[in-house]
Amino acid sequence: MGASLKYLDVETSTVQGANGVRYAYRRMGPQTGRPLVLLQHFRGNLDNWDPELVDALAASRDVIAFDNVGVAASTGVTPATFEQMAGDAITFIEALELDTVDLLGFSIGSFVAQEVALTRPSLVAKVVLASTAPQGAPGMHGWAPDIIGAIGEPTTAPEGYLHAFFTDSPGSRSAGQRVLGSIYGRSEGRDEETTWQTRNAQYDAVMRWGTPDFGMLQRLTAIRQPVFIANGDDDRMILPWYSHLTASLIPDSFVKLYPDAAHGFLFQHASAFAADVHRFLDAS
Repeated sequence: MGASLKYLDVETSTVQGANGVRYAYRRMGPQTGRPLVLLQHFRGNLDNWDPELVDALAASRDVIAFDNVGVAASTGVTPATFEQMAGDAITFIEALELDTVDLLGFSIGSFVAQEVALTRPSLVAKVVLASTAPQGAPGMHGWAPDIIGAIGEPTTAPEGYLHAFFTDSPGSRSAGQRVLGSIYGRSEGRDEETTWQTRNAQYDAVMRWGTPDFGMLQRLTAIRQPVFIANGDDDRMILPWYSHLTASLIPDSFVKLYPDAAHGFLFQHASAFAADVHRFLDAS
């Protein structure tokens, strides 16, 4: 697919993994070089990626977004651990016959990315962790009541999304309104909605990940790939200090916080974040 194609126009494809699951995915950008695989946030599907960000990432590289097992249009049942989600992500990558990839994991997708890098290090060249935290970190056993209330109910609303993903400043709220308009910009071929089963399984995984266990923190010292860790400076879902904690554990890593931004910083600052990702991935 050419780089001129826009994410809103990319058709959804499917591929069957060795686990029998049919994975739904969208792929765009020049299919040269190392692909960048995107790992999505809590309850997110293919349509929840900001098209402006994906377009910017795919301007010069092969970008692949997918629904993991049981999520939206992919078949199967969503597992309740990030370890299993990582195994399922590896199966998807293998189904596309890719030998080496870069990973960009956002929110719970960043937890999956950590597990993929630990489980199959030979598959991963570089990693971008957006709004991340290490397993076992204190204070991560579930999200603040207002956050899980905003995005964890059976029926979610735009106002809840804005509250969880953006700050209350005029600039951030304006960016949030743009993102909301963009992610609902596709009129045909939209992805299926995520189910209540997916919501519960993913939040069970969050609770397991966030159970305090200082011994688990040391696992990240085994990640040897270069890692770019990013967050908004006012993320209320996964606090920015977890980015610094994660970086302190991964030998080859660095942190950037984006100003006046919350959990959705990578959408609010789509152009700047994409440029930073390109610089990181292109560096020798």
